[in-house]
This record gives sequence, C-alpha cells and structure tokens, in this order.
Amino acid sequence: MTIQESLQLRTRRQFFQDCGIGVGKMALASVLAQAGRGSAAAASSFVSPTAPIAPSFAPKAKRVIYLFMVGAPSQLELFDYKPKLAALEGKPIPPSVVKGQRYAFIQPDAAVLGPRFKFARHGQSGEHLSEMLPHLAKVIDEISLVRSVRTDLFNHAPAQLFVNTGSGIPGRPSMGSWLSYGIGSEANDLPSFVVLKSGGSLSGGSALWSSGFLPGTHQGVPFRSQGDAILHVSNPSGYDRQAQKDSLDIIRRMNQKRFGVVGDPEIATRINAYETAFRMQSRAPELMDLSGEDQKTLDLYGAKPGDSKATFANSCLLARRLAERGVRFVQLYHAGWDHHSNVEGGVRSQCQQTDQACAALIRDLKQRGMLDDTLVVWGGEFGRTPMVEASAALGRSKGRDHHPQAFTMWFAGGGIKAGFSLGQTDELGFNVVDRPVHVHDVQATILHSLGIDHSQLSFRFRGLDFRLTGVEEHHPVQELLV
Repeated sequence: MTIQESLQLRTRRQFFQDCGIGVGKMALASVLAQAGRGSAAAASSFVSPTAPIAPSFAPKAKRVIYLFMVGAPSQLELFDYKPKLAALEGKPIPPSVVKGQRYAFIQPDAAVLGPRFKFARHGQSGEHLSEMLPHLAKVIDEISLVRSVRTDLFNHAPAQLFVNTGSGIPGRPSMGSWLSYGIGSEANDLPSFVVLKSGGSLSGGSALWSSGFLPGTHQGVPFRSQGDAILHVSNPSGYDRQAQKDSLDIIRRMNQKRFGVVGDPEIATRINAYETAFRMQSRAPELMDLSGEDQKTLDLYGAKPGDSKATFANSCLLARRLAERGVRFVQLYHAGWDHHSNVEGGVRSQCQQTDQACAALIRDLKQRGMLDDTLVVWGGEFGRTPMVEASAALGRSKGRDHHPQAFTMWFAGGGIKAGFSLGQTDELGFNVVDRPVHVHDVQATILHSLGIDHSQLSFRFRGLDFRLTGVEEHHPVQELLV
C-alpha cells in the first residue's frame, strides 16, 4: 500500500488523534476529570469519538429535532389545498396525468377523491391549512412549507430508509449518525443522537437510526417512554456505584492501552460507550422525569407524565429537554399515518394526537430563545394519491395510495425563513409544477444549516467514498435559508 492510499483510508477522527491537535483530547480529559476517574495524561492517548469538531462554515443551527411522521401523511388533507379535486370527485383521473405510473394498491385510472376537510388561510403569510391543524395555524408565520418534495421510492420500508439514510437499502448511516460523525456532540452525559418512538411499529425498523459503516458510537440510541429510559444502563442488584467505578477504571486502562497500539476507532467507540453509560445512570432519570415541568408547559404540549396515551406530546417535550442538554440530533418517529382506507378518520385521529404538541414545540423553543439555533423538521416518507383507494376484498374504502411524486414537509428555526412557502403542484396535486425539491436536497439543507457542506461529508468504505446525499448532484434549498 502506498503512502497516499494509506492516508486516504484514514478517518477524520484518526487524523485528529495522531496530529496532536488538542480539542478532542481536552474534551475527553475534562469528561474524565469531572467523573473523578481519570487524568489528562491518561486521556491524552485517544480522542473522544464524539468530541465537537468545528463545522466547515458558520452554522445557523446547533441541533436538529426531526418529527418523522411514519406511514406518509396525506398532504391533500393537510397542506396542499386542491379545490379542483372536489369538483372532480368520483370521476376517473385524466389518463394524461397518470400515464406510465404504477401504484402499490390501485389502478392508475382510479377515481378522484376530493379533500376530506375544509381549508382556510392563516397568519400574515396567508397560507392555506386544513381545519385539522388549528394549533399549527397559530404558529404558521414561524414555519416554512415546502409543497414540492419528491422521492424515488414508493413502498414504506425503502422510502423511510431513503429519507433517513439516503438509500433505500439497509446498512447505510442515518442522518443523525452523519451529524454525530461530522461535527460531534455538545452533550457530555448523553448520546449525540437520540431516538424517540410513538404510535406503533416502523417498517424500516432499527436500520432507520443505524450508524451503518460509520463507527458504532454514532448509532442512534432509543429512549423508552416508560421504565428505564435506556435498556441495560441500570446496575443489577448488589452491584454498587463504587464497584462499577472500579471495574470501569480497569476496563478503560485496558482499552486505552490497546488503542495506543492499533488506533482502531471502534476501541474509542467502546471507551466512549462505557463512559457515557456511566454518566447517563444519574442523568437519564432526571431527564425523563417530566413532572418537574411547570403545569403551564405541560398544558401547552398536552403532556401527561407517566401516561402512555400522551406519548407523542411527552416525546415532543422530551425532545426540547434533550436539545437543552446538548443532544445534536433528536429523531422522533410517530407511526400511524398509513391510511389506505378511511383517510378522513385516520388523519383526524393523528392530528388530534400530534397537532398541539408540534405547535407547542415551536412556541416553547421560541420563548426559551432556542428556536433560532434549533432546526425543527416535519414530514413523512412520501405523499398520497389524488385518486381513491377502495377494495372490497381488502375491506378498504375512501383511502389514498402511496404517492412519491409530490408531498409536503415543513421546517422551522435554525436558519430557515419564517412565514414562507416554496413549490407548487398541479391543480390535482399530482405532479410538481414549480420548484421540485428532492429528498437529497432536503438532507443537504439540513446539513447546511449545521455548517456542513454535504458534498464534503463522506466516509470511505470498501473502496468507495459514501455520503448521505448520494453521488448525483443535489443542493441545499437556498430559498429556504435566511
């Protein structure tokens, strides 16, 4: 192997470990000193895998809260007002519109289904919103709507993977993992990437928050809403804090010695995991205890500590608490938006669970002075068809099928324009006719908000340089940026 090839195979963090720059080393030394279990000399043998790294340029956001609506919400019932659909309801969609298309459960010539809810304009921006979003309507001037998002995939699992990891195939690093790898974390006693779940199962499974081929320390860590926040962190009965500390001292010294010999990043991952878990034992219970919040805040979100029926509201409040404590990326998955039948009832139920808490998160971040440097993202994996899905055999009626050609997402804070909208679909809400935004463009925009050039954030694996946004040309959506 040539010297040039050897250098190309080195990761950014291995470079920092060997070059003598002290940022990561000082960060780790500080952590060990605070825990009372190490010295600067001991810490100097390796760099913490999640130590903060300066971004490529001045960021607008320090952290991201991503509200992922699993199952694909119907944009036609929420954001994309199409009165023409009501006029054509029950009639076949024009063949010229659907030519060459294929769908998961319906024929392309299925009849049109009109919007199930009324729309009205709100705020100074005058944006149309569904009557199912009364709380979001009150903060509409804080957000940017993009009604022209499109994706490449039309089945749930691969489409969810595509939004979260940039690929429809399992095994790639998720967005939170890329951020943790690229710029590290500001949290000393919590993971850099936390996952919260509510509403049901996810088609994409745990691959949605995997670190893929990146070092394992950048993996998303699921937090539970009941019992221990994190599995396997609490000590077993009879194993006290001092015994644990003594064990960790020995394990740390052995890992540091081995790291000094081989420089394997996964050893640093292992050390970091032990250290973080030790600190989280005291930090996580306090973090998860929402009873310390004042009643006004609980009422704002509709949160009820200890009530599993208020899981989404509780998770939104917890997301704010995690953001306050320096967690870089909070991914909140809420399932239940897959409405192949009775889209009206399904959307109504989901909005009753989520609308208040989504709006409350924006209000709460703003009143605490955090919205300016916290990017909030809302969206699913694709949209829903203007045509109806109905099947007596499957017991379905008045639903909507998968639609990758056009859907809506919204963004708030973190360098995003407020009271702004971008993109437009045709009069049937089928195709984008103005300013298409690809999923990779969305990912590039999120990275840009945190001071990262998406084209430069890469990792060499099996001879190839991979990045979140793929190999084709994509760009941050400049119109959204302040």
